[in-house]
Amino acid sequence: MTYKIGLLIDEKRYEAIKGTPLASNLRSMFGGEIRILEVEVDDDLAKRILQEFPAARVDSRGFIEDLPVAFRRALFEAVAATKNAGREALEKVLQRMDEIKAAAAKEKEYVPPPA
Repeated sequence: MTYKIGLLIDEKRYEAIKGTPLASNLRSMFGGEIRILEVEVDDDLAKRILQEFPAARVDSRGFIEDLPVAFRRALFEAVAATKNAGREALEKVLQRMDEIKAAAAKEKEYVPPPA
């Protein structure tokens, strides 16, 4: 089964992917105020992500939710760098898992504002 992770795209993030094939894959939400980029996650990567973050869950739409802000931020950075919203970007993020988990642990006390 294929799962998805939804990344919310504001104007600043849109500028990072504008002109790439990723920009054509955006869906509008909330009357076009926010866009979402759906990152496809295969079964084995989904299991690994869910093991790394016990609070994460799969919702009824097949989206992996309740992921830390640090993970989503790192995923967007990898997507923007690789211009790929698939396995390549996810593997790049999973290589930084120790750093991401350390930042995620701090989120229980303080959720960082958008950069």
